[in-house]
Amino acid sequence: MKQAAKMILIMLVVCLITHAAHAQQTESVKPKETIQNDAPKKSNRRSAAAEKAKTTGEPFDNTSVAEMAKQCVTLNTDAGDIEIEMLPEAAPNSVRNFLNLAATKAYDGTLFHRTVKDFIIQGGDLSTRGTLSPQLSTRANRRVPDEPNYIKHMRGIVSMARGDEVDTATTSFFILLSDAAHLDNKFAAFGRVTRGIEIVERINRLPADGEKPRTPARLAQAVVASCAVGGASISTPQ
Repeated sequence: MKQAAKMILIMLVVCLITHAAHAQQTESVKPKETIQNDAPKKSNRRSAAAEKAKTTGEPFDNTSVAEMAKQCVTLNTDAGDIEIEMLPEAAPNSVRNFLNLAATKAYDGTLFHRTVKDFIIQGGDLSTRGTLSPQLSTRANRRVPDEPNYIKHMRGIVSMARGDEVDTATTSFFILLSDAAHLDNKFAAFGRVTRGIEIVERINRLPADGEKPRTPARLAQAVVASCAVGGASISTPQ
């Protein structure tokens, strides 16, 4: 009898130990089954500083042709304001270059250093600012690929100036006061004056020694903003 009682006692102890272990395992699982999802999940967002560090280029480096076509640039000169619409369908690299130079204020303080009577005014040469920072000196020498295109060089058209060699355009541009078919398919026409052609004429008429104005008109500020009505309307001829 003592042996039987001992066996029963051992079995009871084993049952109690097994029950306790099962209860402990159930308790450890239960919280996982009842986790509330009310709190928003953490997103893998970069910090504002990290996002800013990602942007190492200029404002319009990654802008589409369609978006660039919606931008207009106003040249605030000491002779008056000239508004220019962009034609990126014809010359996307030239437009991007021009918008970046205007948006980063690189053009501010430059001069219209060359005029040819009743033909063009030329500006945008960063060296005419006077003092250049190392960054602007580097920027002044960045070349833009040639983009001869279907835009006709007519009165009011804005085109990139360059040297005799290919792909030598940098920052200088010219605005036409008369038609110049001999420039078609040779220079990158990229914009068109929509307001202020009379200001272009006024700058063109300033006293000059040959093609060098005695007191050049100054470009105080170039401002990039959405065009008042639509964007560029020139399309590829059929």
